[in-house]
Amino acid sequence: MFIPLTNTPRDYAWGSRTAIAELLGTEASGGPEAELWLGAHPGSPARILEPELTGGADTLAAWIDADPAAAGLREPRLPFLLKLLAADAPLSLQAHPSPAQALAGFERENAAGIPLDAPNRNYKDAFHKPELIVALSDTFDALCGFRTVADAADDVDRLLDVPGLDAAATNQLREFRARLTGPDADALRALVEHLLTDDVTALVSAVTEAAASAPITPAVATVNRLAEFYSGDPGIVVSLLLNSVTLRRGGVLYLPAGNIHAYLRGFGVELMAASDNVLRGGLTPKHIDVPELLSVLDFHPLPIPYLEPEPAGAGAARFAPDIPDFELVHVTGLGGESSRLGLPGPAIAIITEGEVTLAGTSARRVLTRGDVVYVTPDEGPLTVSGAGELFLATTRL
Repeated sequence: MFIPLTNTPRDYAWGSRTAIAELLGTEASGGPEAELWLGAHPGSPARILEPELTGGADTLAAWIDADPAAAGLREPRLPFLLKLLAADAPLSLQAHPSPAQALAGFERENAAGIPLDAPNRNYKDAFHKPELIVALSDTFDALCGFRTVADAADDVDRLLDVPGLDAAATNQLREFRARLTGPDADALRALVEHLLTDDVTALVSAVTEAAASAPITPAVATVNRLAEFYSGDPGIVVSLLLNSVTLRRGGVLYLPAGNIHAYLRGFGVELMAASDNVLRGGLTPKHIDVPELLSVLDFHPLPIPYLEPEPAGAGAARFAPDIPDFELVHVTGLGGESSRLGLPGPAIAIITEGEVTLAGTSARRVLTRGDVVYVTPDEGPLTVSGAGELFLATTRL
């Protein structure tokens, strides 16, 4: 079956007021529209447009709960969540736990009697939350993972070279650089803990002041942008320790467990394991738990975590990280050809440009920009044709 879906965008304050509505071809709400959730997560399950196909169930979550086998699942849980994400302001500095960390944290907070909807709850479920993001906008800016100490120190040196800094600001920057390049093997962890738990108001002020006049590098540009939205937040200084990346349209990042990151600006397709476990350290008015964040972080310097595609047929590329929860197929530029896609499990497809025809073993649908369908695995393999762009999320679980 091909089951048409829709949903209402989430109105988080950092969201764009236009991007999601323009893609869907709907009237903008007038407020921020940050994320469109296309899945069965209870926080915002997708609505079913033709409930006669699902025995009257009007949301994807209700249908999967009632009849997982009909949805192509072995248990009543869809393991992935597909989203449109549109950020006009930076998101929180955050990381996600591994499966073992998520299960332990969930059980620990349950035993402590913390309600699932409590604002100080870290673990809302027992699942990990790796994720990938594909840029739909011309550029998509993000922070992701720790970079080398040498690279971070180079940017601190650029701040120290800014003329006209007063003695107090200069001393703050020199002390920060000394901590950064200390001989202790755990110096980076200790520095991040210091930045996120101690009073570093003077250092944040010094970094912000120097960056406003420093030669622009990706790290300096990030400091300046964060200061616009989160003046005085220690996450501004932490950003100097992280990889800054600008994706071009179609570029993909994969954020595994323990990778500290923050999306800064842009519009994209996001695919993640269906979890709500987010550990935050700054750049947000939401709950922050620094000790818990530090317990899951990977402090090793890492290259920018681009995810490279695998060929998946004519005009199709598959992005398959090293987990079974999800994979994403991107189909574009078919011209007069068609592409044949295998389906390892149930899928959700969204059309982001043009018109595409999906044909399965028993059903066929013509989809246009903004259309979304749930595809049961008995329709596979799928034939995709037309002049458009399609993203198809599926699972190997």
